[in-house]
Amino acid sequence: MTDHTRRLDRKLNAIREGRYTPDDFVIADAKDADMGFGLTAAGTVDGAPDGLLGPGRYQSRGRYLEAMRAQADHGVVDILLTSASNGERLATDGSLPDDLTLAIRANDTSDVWVGRGAGYATMPSRPFRTVDLAAVRPFCDLVLYSITFNNDLEADLVSLEAYAEFRREAAAIGMRHFLEVFNPNAPSRLEPEQVAAFVNDSIVRALAGVTAGQRPVFLKLGYNGADALLELTEHDPSLVVGVYGGTMGTTRDTFELLHRAHLHGARVALFGRKIQHAESQLDLVDLMRPVLRRELSPADAVRRYHRSLSDAGIGPRRSLEDDLELTDRVLRSE
Repeated sequence: MTDHTRRLDRKLNAIREGRYTPDDFVIADAKDADMGFGLTAAGTVDGAPDGLLGPGRYQSRGRYLEAMRAQADHGVVDILLTSASNGERLATDGSLPDDLTLAIRANDTSDVWVGRGAGYATMPSRPFRTVDLAAVRPFCDLVLYSITFNNDLEADLVSLEAYAEFRREAAAIGMRHFLEVFNPNAPSRLEPEQVAAFVNDSIVRALAGVTAGQRPVFLKLGYNGADALLELTEHDPSLVVGVYGGTMGTTRDTFELLHRAHLHGARVALFGRKIQHAESQLDLVDLMRPVLRRELSPADAVRRYHRSLSDAGIGPRRSLEDDLELTDRVLRSE
């Protein structure tokens, strides 16, 4: 099923062959939040009544799928990451253009179980996989596998064993994967200033014994600062590194993260809440490539975004002044 006319494959080839330009940076819309947040994944309805529970508060699955179809039709993102159920729906109803890559979240470890009232994310991550890879393979050849290291021997060992089993199963059916490594969700005997180094070492150590046929096509990591990202990208240029968006933040956070990650060696960005909760998802992604090309600074991109909202008659959630603020802790500390 691998189709090398897809933008993702062309871009990954250019990156690996040393022909990279900012136009080869891979942009992904991560719309797999239903695997973690459940019913609230698509966000709240504008003007929704107050309260945690009840009708009329949260966007429906149908609206979530509409946003995915709009993103696919728009033609800017290279990857659309979804749950298996939503990906199947899009793949079978003809919603996906040929040059877009559909990716499915292959596992849902316990640290992503963050629905209303849930406390699972405060405990060391445990491996779990709802998805049947063989059932996904007829309509998708790329999946996301996530793992979280906590410096907890028993928990980390079980997670690595589950990853090894997944790799063998995926290779047997011709399924590619990219690897998401979260920062520790319940770290044991690990100081905050050690986290970035611990994550980098954990990645390299975990992949050192993995041969080419089972290696991830790229990585998805949290942005732990320029030094941490540069350390990893300089260590092994054959390892394509991407960043995830994390919490929603301001629009300045979104463009600043994209700019700094790219500047320090990232070649992929997978943004979920940063896109999903934008006032205009399509206008937001339209400005990502100009930021990557340095045609716009992150601050100028925020100003351009607000002009687009105004032109479309869409009211911003924040004033321009507030939306120009950096609120992300790591970005503010650099």
